[in-house]
Amino acid sequence: MVERMDQDAGRVYADLGVVFEQRWWGVMEHLAEQGPASVAELARALGITQPSVSQTRRSLEAAGLIQAQADPRDARSRRLDLSDQGRALYRQLAPVWAAMDVVAVELNAEVADVMSMLDRLDAALARTSLYERIRRAMDGPQGGKG
Repeated sequence: MVERMDQDAGRVYADLGVVFEQRWWGVMEHLAEQGPASVAELARALGITQPSVSQTRRSLEAAGLIQAQADPRDARSRRLDLSDQGRALYRQLAPVWAAMDVVAVELNAEVADVMSMLDRLDAALARTSLYERIRRAMDGPQGGKG
């Protein structure tokens, strides 16, 4: 399902003649709306790992969409910001993302509040991780130990 959605989004970008990886969106949106940020700040804000942000950073830098500058408060740290090219792309794609928001609301209504179900699933996994659940099932009466 996620792959299908990514492919369809990719087709929209291709229709516009734009090369855009869906994983770039969160970092670009945060930098456009909140301004420069460190990798750690982005990871916290987006709820993803620092290695994931670092990987996305490298990809965005290679595409010329972001730039890194020394943090004036901490010379060991770098602050990321959109490049002029990144800002232009963000403005160009803003209508696409607004349309995606509309479609997400429509789909959510069509499938009986899937976001609420996903939030409950996320909360359940936060209480007991998938790893813990699998280990418990493996150690249980039908789990193959014994």
